[in-house]
Amino acid sequence: MVLDAKRDKAERFLMPAAKALKNVDPNVISFLALVLAFLTGVTAYYSFESWKLLLPLTSVLVIVSGYLDAIDGKVARIAGKESKRGDFIDHVFDRYADIFMIGGVAISGWCNIYLGILALLGVLMTSYMGTQAQALGIGRMYAGLLGRADRIVLMFITPIVQLVYTLVTGDRTFELLDYDISIFELMMVWFAVIGNYTAIQRAMQTWKALENK
Repeated sequence: MVLDAKRDKAERFLMPAAKALKNVDPNVISFLALVLAFLTGVTAYYSFESWKLLLPLTSVLVIVSGYLDAIDGKVARIAGKESKRGDFIDHVFDRYADIFMIGGVAISGWCNIYLGILALLGVLMTSYMGTQAQALGIGRMYAGLLGRADRIVLMFITPIVQLVYTLVTGDRTFELLDYDISIFELMMVWFAVIGNYTAIQRAMQTWKALENK
């Protein structure tokens, strides 16, 4: 999935809300998205036991947090409030949001902690490579297989799939190559492998672009 490449097509779903919220401080929207991301991590952590209630709640929190994060910049542009400070806050909050949401899964009963660390590393390095390219004057880097939009969609879908699987089978895990693995762990494997691969992709593209600098 490379949903970051579909940003233009997402405009029609984002602009109505952005226009409706044009009188709201964009930083407040960013902060609210961060708070919801933190709550996502909390519900993901506790959902191993209270899965019937907290798994669907986790999905709802993920999508609402992601939606607010997607419109804060648009609200700033519509209201004429774009600033470097706002952009800085948005990037910082995004990284904390990643840590809260993925970290909540990583330390929960759904996931092996070492796999969780690798997943978090992959996600953070992917984002770092994107912003580092911008810092070097190349422009924000969205290339690769795992952008933030992709992560939000996977974080939204995974709790639902885990819920359905557990309801149907009565089990939280299934056997794969002689290992018991949860649906959440499949997501974390994807973040760990494809996240780090995407980071390498972006690093190589940035390195190549610097040849002309």
